Amino acid sequence: MDPLDILSNLNCVTPHFQPIFSADEHRIIGYEILGRFQYQSEWVSLGPFFHDEEIPDEYRIEVDNIVLQKAIEHILSEGQQDKYLFINRDAKLLTKSNGEEFIELLKSYVEQGLQLNKIVLEISESHFTDELERLVHLLLYYKTYGIKIAIDNVGEKIGQWNQFSTFSPDIFKVDLKHLRKEVGNQAYNDILFSLSILARKLGASLLFENIELDYQLHFAWKNGGRFYQGYYLHKPSPGLQDPYILKQKLKSKCQSFIQIEKKNLQSVYQFAERIQQELQEVVPKLKKQNEDPNDFLRQLGHHLSYMCFRLYICDENGFQKSHNLFKQKNEWIDQPKYLGKNWSWRSYFLENIIEMQNEQRGILSDSYIDIETGGTIRTFSFPLGNQDYLFIDISHDYLYEQDGFLL
Repeated sequence: MDPLDILSNLNCVTPHFQPIFSADEHRIIGYEILGRFQYQSEWVSLGPFFHDEEIPDEYRIEVDNIVLQKAIEHILSEGQQDKYLFINRDAKLLTKSNGEEFIELLKSYVEQGLQLNKIVLEISESHFTDELERLVHLLLYYKTYGIKIAIDNVGEKIGQWNQFSTFSPDIFKVDLKHLRKEVGNQAYNDILFSLSILARKLGASLLFENIELDYQLHFAWKNGGRFYQGYYLHKPSPGLQDPYILKQKLKSKCQSFIQIEKKNLQSVYQFAERIQQELQEVVPKLKKQNEDPNDFLRQLGHHLSYMCFRLYICDENGFQKSHNLFKQKNEWIDQPKYLGKNWSWRSYFLENIIEMQNEQRGILSDSYIDIETGGTIRTFSFPLGNQDYLFIDISHDYLYEQDGFLL
């Protein structure tokens, strides 16, 4: 659409509202404001207009403000000022007037009932490049008014995550449109896991957007999403919705997700119990027959060959006391180069050692990508006594055959 059509027909510029649902109450807690233009009886997105840098900044700001003003007035007229308003802003345009134009527009509606602590300002992660320090200062300034900060498109530039700690965002938005092509990609899951850890440490919530299918909602629920948004739940519309429009549906979905997850967790628990019992039976016999740790591993490897591809022994401080026993083309080979290496730097290593010392039983790890093979595996750790610990790396192929064990 020609930008001149928009600028010469500003009365046709209007906001649409896309509901955002909460995971805990299964109700609408807010709306993202989206700019639309009425063109020949159809609603056309203003996204391309706002992202066209050839259009003078003042025109884009003007249209942005018209959308925001109409949205606020509609929210107030409907008596839904208790709902969060998610407002997208281009960081470069926001800093053009030192951010004052935006905050003054919001403050002009406070006497009419607008609550600034219900405003959520969305900034794309890609904007954290130019004039970063200036942008951070501006965001901190907005937070003094109670305005929440949401970072959009999180995950596109992981190297910038350390910048977020300087102003503690309130919400990370994760776009699930990538999930269709990344489904089954363990690296993608690991990035989201890292993001969830960062969010928890910063006191931020995860909002999953572009949910278009049932499995994406399940994915968002399973990966710690506090808020959900997408066409599967509700499309953007000119009006506001009943806050409880999907309460029963979301409650039902949540219950089904819980049952699926409990079933998977129970299966993994039973699997770990089977390994525990098998090792309790076979390890004492093999230890008596083989004083040398490498001989012991070779015997154990043949016994566990159906499920594992690597075995080794460490002491309680993570120093390796054996070779690696590694299965290659269905044959076990010794890898003496690993003798004496220390693994205490690995995440959860010492924590798991202490747990095994206290519980005197093995631990099955979460799934992760093995550095050497590139496959998704799990590790079962088992106390051998005398402050030695056995580590069994379970193969991707075996886990794949066990329903849900690669999740």
